[in-house]
Amino acid sequence: MIPRRAFVGSLIGGLLAAPLVAVAQQPNKVPRVGFLIVGTRSDPAVQRTIDVFRQGLHELGYQDGQITMDYRSAEAHQERLPDLAAELVRLRPDVIVALASQSAQAAAGATKAIPIVTVTNDPVAGGFAATIRRPTRNITGLSLMAPELVGKQLELLKEVVPTLARVAVLGNPANPGNVFLLGQVETAARAVGIRLQPLQARDAREIGRAFEAMKRDRVDALLVLVDPVLGSHRETIAHLATKAHLPAVYGVTTYAETGRRAAIYVDRILKGAKPADLPVEQPTTFELIINLKTAKALGLTIPPSLLARADQVIE
Repeated sequence: MIPRRAFVGSLIGGLLAAPLVAVAQQPNKVPRVGFLIVGTRSDPAVQRTIDVFRQGLHELGYQDGQITMDYRSAEAHQERLPDLAAELVRLRPDVIVALASQSAQAAAGATKAIPIVTVTNDPVAGGFAATIRRPTRNITGLSLMAPELVGKQLELLKEVVPTLARVAVLGNPANPGNVFLLGQVETAARAVGIRLQPLQARDAREIGRAFEAMKRDRVDALLVLVDPVLGSHRETIAHLATKAHLPAVYGVTTYAETGRRAAIYVDRILKGAKPADLPVEQPTTFELIINLKTAKALGLTIPPSLLARADQVIE
């Protein structure tokens, strides 16, 4: 089962080679947008986000060939992000789109002047914005998660596995948003009497080690925190969870629609708005997706009441 934001679609951006431009810009001024992402270009979700962002700009009146886009991807090697952010800053873009908390952190460390549009778990909790309504710095953007969502995820696991006692929580320690979310999970777990086993993974090797720890400690289920690096290994994680016979709940599965929302922020900044005056956008609607095929493979019976609440059921 996979709760996620209603307006979200595919993960982070990819190569934006073709320039685009706003009609409102000065004739001799070609706007430049920098993209900083953690994920890999080979991920289909990456290309989907690019397409949605470009489509969003077209819908706002921008034409092909008139905005320069500079793309930098860490290819899931997040330690490269500070150098990549510095490269983008040297290009003097009008705005930087930082997709994921790690990218936002690197961009914020590279510039205090260039406007930054983030797509992160929570810009305020991550320290990128002072408040939701008044970010006050050079950073604004989109929050992917609502604090209460992780508590709801535990409740859903409990419905599926009434004897649930111990849940592994897989997160990326390099993601400031994951640190915040883990605190939310711990609070929710105490309220329902569930013990947690926090596990960390920065790459495929550490993911494998985390699943070895889950097997050794005999956890009852798995909760995966939202993170682009973990997202780039989502098929591996799903396979290992099924192999380990673990019910699993995931946060955002894909979020291309954030590309369209990010385009709106970029448009407003290019037209003169300051990031400090643009409130951070939070999700208000979530979807519940249940993979019934996986549930059957695990020998789980999904309660009819839960199936009735699902927005999508994968047979």
